Amino acid sequence: MQGYNPGDTICAPATAPGMAAIAVLRLSGPSSFDIAGQIFVPMHKEQRLEGARPRRMLYGQIVDGELPIDEVLLTKFEAPRSYTGEHMVEVSCHGSPYIRQQILRLMIDRGARMARPGEFTMRAFLNGRMDLSQAEAVADLIASNSEASRQIAFHQMRGHFSKRIADLRAQLLEFASLIELELDFTEEDVEFANREELSALLNDIESEVRRLMESFSMGNVLKHGIPVAIIGKPNVGKSTLLNALLNEERAIVSEIPGTTRDAIEDSISIGGVAFRFIDTAGLRKGRDAIETVGIGRTYEKIRQASIILYLFDASTTGLEEITETIREFRERVGDKDKRLMLIANKIDLMEEIPQNFRNLVDLETIFISAKRKENIGLITDSLLRSATSAPGEKHDTLVANTRHYEALSAAARSIAEVRTGMQNRIPGDLLAIDLRSALHHLGSITGEVTSDEILGAIFEKFCIGK
Repeated sequence: MQGYNPGDTICAPATAPGMAAIAVLRLSGPSSFDIAGQIFVPMHKEQRLEGARPRRMLYGQIVDGELPIDEVLLTKFEAPRSYTGEHMVEVSCHGSPYIRQQILRLMIDRGARMARPGEFTMRAFLNGRMDLSQAEAVADLIASNSEASRQIAFHQMRGHFSKRIADLRAQLLEFASLIELELDFTEEDVEFANREELSALLNDIESEVRRLMESFSMGNVLKHGIPVAIIGKPNVGKSTLLNALLNEERAIVSEIPGTTRDAIEDSISIGGVAFRFIDTAGLRKGRDAIETVGIGRTYEKIRQASIILYLFDASTTGLEEITETIREFRERVGDKDKRLMLIANKIDLMEEIPQNFRNLVDLETIFISAKRKENIGLITDSLLRSATSAPGEKHDTLVANTRHYEALSAAARSIAEVRTGMQNRIPGDLLAIDLRSALHHLGSITGEVTSDEILGAIFEKFCIGK
């Protein structure tokens, strides 16, 4: 990778900036022990860093010549049994930003350099401690904001997804090698790769690749939070419902219609799944340019959302109006599969629920009072069921990374080309090209096939110190 030199020793804080009780600083590289030994003095002389056992903490001081800087705990890790696969040292010091700065200065003065974003994890990948998919999962785990996103990242970091890809690639590689072997015997006109077996294998691999691709829609929303748009006419209680769901006064509530002129977003975790709620401008013809823009953005958010909560005033809205609004909504959005839930609000103003609402049996309808926070739990329960019953159970392998999805898509196209070529009985050298292409795309997921450009794009998004 550009800028990477295995002879460099790098340093960085591994904990967040700002005041804290403790901070952890990292050294990694061939000079880690030497640099640490120059600035660390153990409290007990017999506990010298040079002879210390790996993964055991030493208590002592960081010193600048004769000047003590801080009392610390120091842990050394010998290659290859460290996070990066190199010699590493971790220093746990007091969390003063000034103390951190002084210790890092001492490390740099003695030969280390500041690490680039993601450089510790990049070295772990380059030294074979993890593959590229697992390295990306480290960043996802750090950024996880719900139990579902944590599970997806942890599952991937443990190598479950990598193993699935490696198994697919190994099966394909075996037949690809036989096809390649045939190219050395073109004059004898022999076939080492049984075409029927290859066809059956391609069907199995393509089916598995397609299944992984289909899991991306769920994996991606679980990773980033399932978007839920709250829509309806002005003054039906959308902002009140958002505040009730979030259990805080996030949106302005007013009796004046059209108060919300732009989308308001906020997230909560329900049963370990993150949901991103979007309170939108009311669905009506805009009275002015600003409101018209807000309503236009409402439909943009509706198209982006996975679930739509259509809120209406149950005390004043008739079945005919509801049916017409749903029809117009379906027509403008153009996605028949988008989940739509009907939320009948203001039941506190009604003596009884009209019987004709039973005609809406094809759509889930929940009766609430957003103002009194009645039956809000029915909405959250339904949202959670929609997430946990979707394709791809939480224990199954889900694709949540756009780069992985694109690589799988490219591999699927190459496999389809191989199958078409076999049906048309094209020469083995042309089959080999498409097989190599499929292997390349599968290998790019785990880093068996990669480039400096891809590595740079991945690791520059990491935080410094990881």
